[in-house]
Amino acid sequence: MNRFEFAILTFLPNEVHLRTDRRVSLYDGENKTHFVTSDLVLTNYRIFWGRPNEVDNQGSRLTLSLKYIIFLEEENPGAFSFSRSKKVVLHLTEPGPEKGKGPLDDSAKNYIKLSFKEGLDPNFIVQLSDALTRRAWELMPPIVETQQSGSSSVKRLPEIKTRTGIIGIERHLQERQKATDQSISMAFQDLRKLMEMAKDMVNISKTISTKIRERQGDITEDETVRFKSYLMSLGIDDPVTRDAYRSSNEYFRQLARQLADILEEPIKEVGGMMTLTDVYCRVNRARGLELLSPEDLLNASRQLGPLDLPLVLRIFDSGVMVLQIRSLDDEAVVESIAELLKDRGSISAEELAQSNGISVTLARERLLVTEKNGKACRDDSIESLRFYPNLFLQQDV
Repeated sequence: MNRFEFAILTFLPNEVHLRTDRRVSLYDGENKTHFVTSDLVLTNYRIFWGRPNEVDNQGSRLTLSLKYIIFLEEENPGAFSFSRSKKVVLHLTEPGPEKGKGPLDDSAKNYIKLSFKEGLDPNFIVQLSDALTRRAWELMPPIVETQQSGSSSVKRLPEIKTRTGIIGIERHLQERQKATDQSISMAFQDLRKLMEMAKDMVNISKTISTKIRERQGDITEDETVRFKSYLMSLGIDDPVTRDAYRSSNEYFRQLARQLADILEEPIKEVGGMMTLTDVYCRVNRARGLELLSPEDLLNASRQLGPLDLPLVLRIFDSGVMVLQIRSLDDEAVVESIAELLKDRGSISAEELAQSNGISVTLARERLLVTEKNGKACRDDSIESLRFYPNLFLQQDV
């Protein structure tokens, strides 16, 4: 709530009224406030809350500049919630030094909620998102002086100088470009800080992993499990990297062993098979900054078979590459699909994917394998590609 300030409902130059919503309450984070069931006015610059004389006796209202909003999301009341009103959550950046006096000087919350007692109009989300995208307040002339009048403050704007012609347009474009460059520069500074912090986390995980290996007999089994759970929360425990090995072959072999360790259980949970694209996303999400290239993943996957690991790389006739459990038997898969076709009469790849909890690509490949083994027939029509039982295998036909 410390991003709000007091202001009179008078529009600034180029400020446009977008909408007014009734009976809206304000939350400071998850906490209710005494600012309840009043009017909310949305412009392309700001959000106003309150009615005249409702906040103070000078006709001021609470106002929130849209420049403080990072992103927004809609929150629906849960099944066990006593509240039936829909809420919009506004995640906010820190207030700037130019912010005027408001209801709070400090707040530990970095988001607020708008609770719509009479129901949330979907157009509110659309119009607010559009205003945040357009960022019209960046073109507003800067406020240069403030005069105090009683308990409220009146902000005055400098005289607007209109630039005409090509020179004015060029100057305007240069100013916009300068502001964009500054924003990009600040974004890269934040990204650099984040990467430095992530590197520290990776170093911590490697240190803990080394300590566990060195003191294998000195720490209890419960402590080992607890430490490894901490490591998994940070990502892959000590990810295999190329610079740790002298030869590429050894790097690919060690990477293949790590792939088998971290993917065996997830692949079993999805039916024993996972596309290489899904594997790539899962592994890189877990490795953090130590990302794998597609070529390294493919080369490591080719080492799974020769190393006799529980996973193997399989390439279907269509060219789709998957990692599958070594013990997965094609005959068992074909028999299960044939039995399913017998029970249902026909099935499509989408229906098989939904019933088995696998991707459509894998479902289609399993149906094609069943067809290749003579246990299914296809019907390729305008509606979809469907598979039927092979009735020629039945003796009574």
